[in-house]
Amino acid sequence: MAEYIQKAELVRRIAKKMKTDVETAEAWVDGIVDTMYQVFKSGEGISLSGFGGFYLDRRRESTAFKFNPGQKLRALFGWSSTYKGRL
Repeated sequence: MAEYIQKAELVRRIAKKMKTDVETAEAWVDGIVDTMYQVFKSGEGISLSGFGGFYLDRRRESTAFKFNPGQKLRALFGWSSTYKGRL
């Protein structure tokens, strides 16, 4: 089973990467998550160039949350032999 990091660790890593404080990074994470929720609630999907797309697949009585990874992630997972960039 995959290992998970908690939100606090994700926030810490983002703060380090963006050279900012943890409070600012947490506000960004919360803002992104809330915005994604609102987008999905409205029936739209999200495409993050270079990362992948997120969308809801609604069929009859059920809804599935789907993720279509970009080429860089496909290569990381071993699903693509065409990606030539850095992993």
